[in-house]
Amino acid sequence: MNKVYFVRHAKPDFSEKEDLIRPLTEEGVNASKKVKMFLKDKNISKIYSSPYKRAIDTVKDLSDFLHLDIEVIDDFRERKVCDNWIEDFNKFCEKQWSDFNYSLDNGESLKEVQDRNIKELHKILNKYDEENIVIGTHGTALSTIINYYDINFNYSSFNKIKDIMPLIILCEFDGIKLKSIEYILEI
Repeated sequence: MNKVYFVRHAKPDFSEKEDLIRPLTEEGVNASKKVKMFLKDKNISKIYSSPYKRAIDTVKDLSDFLHLDIEVIDDFRERKVCDNWIEDFNKFCEKQWSDFNYSLDNGESLKEVQDRNIKELHKILNKYDEENIVIGTHGTALSTIINYYDINFNYSSFNKIKDIMPLIILCEFDGIKLKSIEYILEI
């Protein structure tokens, strides 16, 4: 059985509009140290991450402490919303959750995000057995993974966790089958 600790990034600095390079705030940097403290004794053997700076930086202290490289996987990235900044992000999210195939021009649907995240997760789960793995991720990307295994995880569920940064969710898998899920909301 594999244990996967999905680590949703710590608080980002939204003054940086470019998603790929958006850094953590000072609060986020401090929270990433708490992520390390929580996970340091969990026998982690592999660390993966989205290519986005905030996701990498949230698991970097853990990586350094454990002397494990972070393997960046592009398909673990957050969804591309569109080419422009959206002012009413909540309305956009609600529309996407009501229609998993909805996207804006040059953006991704939740179905597309889910498909690429699940594909990569399954590759990892098929490659390893009896490992404890960390995946640095994002709120929407992680929510689509949860929704894949639990169709009852919906917009309301997403809303309950969307402002929790960082967030750790522990999933236990037998092969690619989810056996249990634990929401670790406070670290």
